[in-house]
Amino acid sequence: MIYTVTMNPSLDYTVKLQNFTEGKVNRTTSEALCAGGKGINVALVLKALGVNVKALGFYGSDIGKIIVNKLKLSGLDNLLIEAEGQSRINIKLCTNEQTEINGRGINITADDLNKLKALLKKLNKNDVLVLSGSARSDLGDKVYSALLKEVNPDVITVIDACGKLLLNTLCDNPFLIKPNIDELSELFGEDIKTREKIIECAKSLQNKGAKNVLISMGAKGAILLNQNGDVLEAKAPNGTLVNAVGAGDSMVAGFIYAFLKDNDFLSALRYGIASGSATAFSEGLADRESIEALLDKVKIIY
Repeated sequence: MIYTVTMNPSLDYTVKLQNFTEGKVNRTTSEALCAGGKGINVALVLKALGVNVKALGFYGSDIGKIIVNKLKLSGLDNLLIEAEGQSRINIKLCTNEQTEINGRGINITADDLNKLKALLKKLNKNDVLVLSGSARSDLGDKVYSALLKEVNPDVITVIDACGKLLLNTLCDNPFLIKPNIDELSELFGEDIKTREKIIECAKSLQNKGAKNVLISMGAKGAILLNQNGDVLEAKAPNGTLVNAVGAGDSMVAGFIYAFLKDNDFLSALRYGIASGSATAFSEGLADRESIEALLDKVKIIY
């Protein structure tokens, strides 16, 4: 079984406009409302791929109940824990560019965290745990590491976070981490652009404890440093960017799906890039058909 954790789920309100003028009345050309959060996105793509997956995390008040209901309607199993406060609404404003306004979200107490830890303690060998996205700053930057310490060491762990929230998990030897190129630059305090520098920084993260490091680079594809000492790179297929939201989460989902199925890092990399691209080229999250249509278009670089 695969479990994803979303500490701060959201109700994502995506609106499209021909143009936007500050201080004026602006009218949309289309609107969409869906449950969001990085871990939830990962779970939804895995479900679309036919994988048994459950979404863990927290929700609060009326907005939270809408999120839970939307997950149920999508057929996604979830064990979200009710917490204090109101779940957040994130606004995605799409014109020629995409602007995001993200809410603060719910209050998570020590008792709430203990309820989540109790669920994580039940995970068994060969289960997969994905900790994905941000956590409220008042939880501190070691909250993911604290959760990992509750988990059976044989559980396969995946971390998709940024900054110290990610760095503090490396001592727990996660199976996979997936910073994007901007997050990698932030981690090392410099603008990283060259392949050589990407590999150097990824190796540094491996030396700190990560077994496999997947660096996503948007339209340029991704570079994977695996636990066997290999450096694998693949280019993304050509296509028109429609929606960047959830593309990185889809890459994580595709990678996990293919690795568990084939036990092969090259297959996982190919499937991860195809999944991320399929979402980027779609209005919403990728489905199985759109992912598999792109697999042969992912260019492997040796």
